[in-house]
Amino acid sequence: MTHVSERFLKYVSFDTESNPESNTIPTSAKQKELAKYLVDEMKTIGIKDAYMDEFGYVYGTIEKNTSKQVPTIGFISHMDTSPDLSGKNIKYRIVKNYDGKNIVLNQEKNIIMKTSEFESLEKYVGQDLIVTDGTTLLGADDKAGIAEILTMAETFYNNPSIEHGEIKIGFTPDEEVGSGADHFNVKNFGADFAYTIDGGELGEVEYENFNAASANIIIKGTNIHPGSAKRKMVNSMLISIEFNNMLPVFENPAFTEGYEGFNHLCDINGTVEETKMQYIIRDHNMDSFTAKKERFSKITNYLNEKYGDGTVEAVIKDSYFNMKEKILPHMHIIETAKKAMEALDIVPIDVPIRGGTDGARLSFMGLPCPNLCTGGQNFHGRYEYVSIQSMEKIVDILLKINELYLG
Repeated sequence: MTHVSERFLKYVSFDTESNPESNTIPTSAKQKELAKYLVDEMKTIGIKDAYMDEFGYVYGTIEKNTSKQVPTIGFISHMDTSPDLSGKNIKYRIVKNYDGKNIVLNQEKNIIMKTSEFESLEKYVGQDLIVTDGTTLLGADDKAGIAEILTMAETFYNNPSIEHGEIKIGFTPDEEVGSGADHFNVKNFGADFAYTIDGGELGEVEYENFNAASANIIIKGTNIHPGSAKRKMVNSMLISIEFNNMLPVFENPAFTEGYEGFNHLCDINGTVEETKMQYIIRDHNMDSFTAKKERFSKITNYLNEKYGDGTVEAVIKDSYFNMKEKILPHMHIIETAKKAMEALDIVPIDVPIRGGTDGARLSFMGLPCPNLCTGGQNFHGRYEYVSIQSMEKIVDILLKINELYLG
């Protein structure tokens, strides 16, 4: 049987970075390479109907081996990695029996994961941590989830005496750019409910997430030689600074936590003639979320009144909404996950997701789908790591969830 960490390390050898600038499906063709590999692996494990559809989604069914009437449970993870940092040519290292001290990721480049900056490390003393050389992300978000789901599947096939109901598996592309659920076939998937395995620390149970929107701002200016620019030049970059300064200073990721929302300037590029700004808008509370979007529109209108119609254009688009309202009528899904953890001496941790997950959109598409942990930390950056022991325990959680639904 393939160990969950061995499986994970194979997956991170695939570069699956999604591309927010692309209009293709999926947004990067290289995601399909991992998808094809996963289909082959699933068939080898015993999942006869495993396939990749035209959009790069992977599906498969573990057939039931019980006569009991039990729900069909889905387990879902995403294949892509964040475009925030390269996921190509990942050079991993296993820090065995972690000693609780700073971890030197790259001595040559002086990249050090310091305990003073990453307090989560203190929880992993004595465990085996997979890290990178500090030049790429790791990809535990969400290849750890894929490894855990398929290790669960292999456990069932290698041990046919373990009773279980029908289980559906789904792996999605493009979650990191907000379109992972765009072409997910909920009807054909056929689960009564599902779990995305896409969280962080062992024990996390997440069924509240941000309401989310994107705001793309385009500012037009007028360029002219600075020597004759008086009353003629309009510098779009200066207007972009003015735009950003009109947003509340403390509604910024650097000043928020828990349920507090924010406006985040993700990217800015400009010249005198044109500047483009990309924001994400997040809030757990719908009223506050709506107010944040309205503020962007008000600033746009004010600057157009000041500098002339057409100077500023704001395209605001909703991305996903808080799944809580769709999960509350089905709280058995959460209660069972917590019971599974407690049965394994794992303390459940209720945390609001300060981000998004495929599960949020799938919940609004008719598939109640909260989020569970993967065992990773510091996603989307060079300091990302995952605990091997946590991954092992998460496989046990998935097995236990299936067991509990047998009654």
